[in-house]
Amino acid sequence: MGNTRIKRHPWLGFLVVAAAFVSLAVESKRIRQPRCPSSCTCTKDNALCESAGLIPRSFPPDVISLSFVKSEFTEIPKESFIHTPPLHLLFIENNQIKSISPHAFRGLKTLVHLSLAYNNLETLPKDLFKGLEALTKVDLRGNQLTCDCKLKWLVEWIYSTNATVDQIYCKGPASQLDKKINDLAPQSFDCITTEFASYQSLKFESISVEAFSFENDQYVVFAQPFIGKCSFLEWDHVEMVFRNYDDIDSTSTVICKPLVIDDQLFVIVAQLFGGSHIYKRDTSANKFIKLQGIDILKIRKPNDVETFRIDGESFFVVADSSKAGSTTIYKWNGNGFYSHQSLHPWYRDTDVEFMEISSKPHLILSSSSQRPVIYQWNKSTKLFDRRTDIPEMEDVYAVKHFQVKSDLFICLTRFIGDSKVMRWDGALFRELQTMPSRGSMVFQPFVVGNWQYAILGSDYSFTQVHRWDAKKGEFVRFQELNIQAPRAFSPVLIDNRQFLLASSFKGKTQIYEHLVIDLST
Repeated sequence: MGNTRIKRHPWLGFLVVAAAFVSLAVESKRIRQPRCPSSCTCTKDNALCESAGLIPRSFPPDVISLSFVKSEFTEIPKESFIHTPPLHLLFIENNQIKSISPHAFRGLKTLVHLSLAYNNLETLPKDLFKGLEALTKVDLRGNQLTCDCKLKWLVEWIYSTNATVDQIYCKGPASQLDKKINDLAPQSFDCITTEFASYQSLKFESISVEAFSFENDQYVVFAQPFIGKCSFLEWDHVEMVFRNYDDIDSTSTVICKPLVIDDQLFVIVAQLFGGSHIYKRDTSANKFIKLQGIDILKIRKPNDVETFRIDGESFFVVADSSKAGSTTIYKWNGNGFYSHQSLHPWYRDTDVEFMEISSKPHLILSSSSQRPVIYQWNKSTKLFDRRTDIPEMEDVYAVKHFQVKSDLFICLTRFIGDSKVMRWDGALFRELQTMPSRGSMVFQPFVVGNWQYAILGSDYSFTQVHRWDAKKGEFVRFQELNIQAPRAFSPVLIDNRQFLLASSFKGKTQIYEHLVIDLST
């Protein structure tokens, strides 16, 4: 009896050890639970932080409502609440918040109410509320929100979200002041702008530039007066630059004007000396051949060439600026070009522009000796008759036209004085806008995509790019380009990219790319 032994179960020791581990784990978990931050007051499910220097990284696990007031921080950094419990309510009110990171609220998937009321916010980063799928209420009152393109995303979000957004108002710009943001339409924001960015510089001087299509390819040609050459360039689809294609050697070349007739390419090469000539592209020999000369008695000092078609027939006209020459129209007869009509002798014409006025063909001749003269095509005689002139517009070097919808306008270039924009009112051209000029030899309108531009060149200062403002019904100054002595511009579309070619009489010929920029991104 005294030697009786107590039998122990083999699992007893294991259970004791396991219980000890569980006890330690529970105690450890209890110890490691986040405490209420020193700058905050916490109840069971709420935390209120006052005068906090920064956003605490952790809170007790049962907190579902978090508030900040009178905070010392002015920015809400990214992922500020990534370590907080699953919050339902977040109030950051009556603080001095000036900026918020786009990812400030990342991870708050259960958040239903967010208030940023009465801070100093002037804008909000795009997609600030992205990922907050449970959000049902947003309060942005009492901020200084600027309703520009940077805030367009918020208007779109308010328009599409199911969450309720308290009424908020624009504090700028002036055009939107005190408007209700909740009532703005996304399409009311004009956030697409453009820019001409330097793309390629060509190491030669030029006085004219033309873009043209031939056999489904796009080309450009520059007239180089100092070396006597028409330089043809093509687009390199691999290197994405313009490269040399071919040349026509000549003397003191001032204009290289391409003209395509029945799939044949002709080039009018106007020269100051040695007479002017017409070349034809020989596709079988892959070169240009001289087709004919132009009457040197009529064309002594060519200054401009314009091509046009009337009733299916092809013409070109050469403006002659010499004292003894005569501006002359030439017509294609199937084998060559012959003199069709001489206009305006002895007047030293500097420019000729073809346009349709009230659906009728017209020419406008600019001259150093008189006001611009308007000629109208006579369908019976198949000649141009003098119609009128443009009053009070002396010393006009060139006239170029453009259309905005059904309205016809012209840009008149003056070297000294004011260049003008004029509008056709059905009977005559009336002044619309004045552009101060200083050494201007070109005031050229052109269209790129959906935008109407006009470039006013200068030999003494920056070239000014103007863009048409449809609301104002006039050009507004848009951009400056640094081009030395510009003489001509030509837009060209290649591989769905828009370029602007700029000839320079005293510097490198320049190529710019037309970029479309979305300011709301």
